[in-house]
Amino acid sequence: MTPSLELLCRGAAEIIPREEFVQRVSSGQSLRVKAGFDPTAPDIHLGHTVLLTKLRQFQDQGHQVLFLVGDFTARIGDPTGKNATRPALSEAEIDANARTYCDQAFKILNPELTQIVFNASWLNPMSAAELVRLAANYTVARMLERDDFKRRYANEQSIAIHEFLYPLLQGYDSVHLKADVEIGGTDQKFNLLVGRHLQESYGQRPQVIMTMPLLEGRDGVQKMSKSLNNYIGISEPPDSMFGKLMSISDELMWRYFELLSLRPSLDIAALQRRQAEGRNPRDTKFELAHEIVARFHGFPAAERAHQDFVARFSSREVPNPDAEAFLVCAADEQLLTHALLHLGFAVSVSEARRLMAQGAVRINSERVQDPLSSVAAPGRHLIEVGKRKVSWLTLTRA
Repeated sequence: MTPSLELLCRGAAEIIPREEFVQRVSSGQSLRVKAGFDPTAPDIHLGHTVLLTKLRQFQDQGHQVLFLVGDFTARIGDPTGKNATRPALSEAEIDANARTYCDQAFKILNPELTQIVFNASWLNPMSAAELVRLAANYTVARMLERDDFKRRYANEQSIAIHEFLYPLLQGYDSVHLKADVEIGGTDQKFNLLVGRHLQESYGQRPQVIMTMPLLEGRDGVQKMSKSLNNYIGISEPPDSMFGKLMSISDELMWRYFELLSLRPSLDIAALQRRQAEGRNPRDTKFELAHEIVARFHGFPAAERAHQDFVARFSSREVPNPDAEAFLVCAADEQLLTHALLHLGFAVSVSEARRLMAQGAVRINSERVQDPLSSVAAPGRHLIEVGKRKVSWLTLTRA
């Protein structure tokens, strides 16, 4: 496998059919590579950027990227993985989120090589007769093979008819755009396969599908999510982003390199060899944090965040992971005041609150002053109090 083909395949969970993908890429033709994003929330975190990073790798090899904003399908709500019908968003919410998505996407994608398309432009004009013809290409039995639909049907939970339309309309996007490759998360496999089926039904060459893993959050356990507070937002301040990246485990670091880095695979393999030969994992993590922060905030901001992080630890090493503290929690969060007591950084809750009010406490390089602040569990956090007290704290669920 050539280095360029290896890079395109890197990190993919599945490529269906893989042989056909290799043939298409090896032919030298420019492929139309599609990925869809429903603007259901205004902000993007690193978990969302796994697909964008893969799209950028295709761009760098001369392929045409179709950044699809699902402004029509967002009105339906993707039922994937849901145990209940999702509430619909207003058009104003969708429009506002769509503008934000496009702005943030170009922090990774090359604007000159990206075609932004909105599926409302072809789905809004679709007549009732055309929708019926589209629906005739798929059966209810096949639709109920989807895990979430199957589960809800077995549990006698309601499934609205419009939810069956979502995978059909997403699949029709591929027909309209004549996509050669569609990329999506592993949870999107069913919808992507519907696209292949519909393209065949409409007489087109079916797209190859590539599914990408769902990126784990900083806890290294659950997928990155705002609701779980284990995320790293791409619009966060550089210092905060740098500190959060430095707080991930040494094992998770390689997962982030694989799914988020634009470095060639050979460069990452070289980093792994150097670490195996005795290089401090902290120094390798510096390279990851610098690359990610520079991508979203620019090289100077990444340099400043790196220097600030090092300056705060100039008189001591960042604690060795083997010496970190552990705390078992009964809930998804632990009050920071209690965490400071557990670490011995404060002798009472009132002292912990006083330290926070004075601005002496940082979590993952981000200053925290709210006395009711919590840290996520499960999760691994870098806790600092003043200039001398610093420790890793790993929280686990009871």
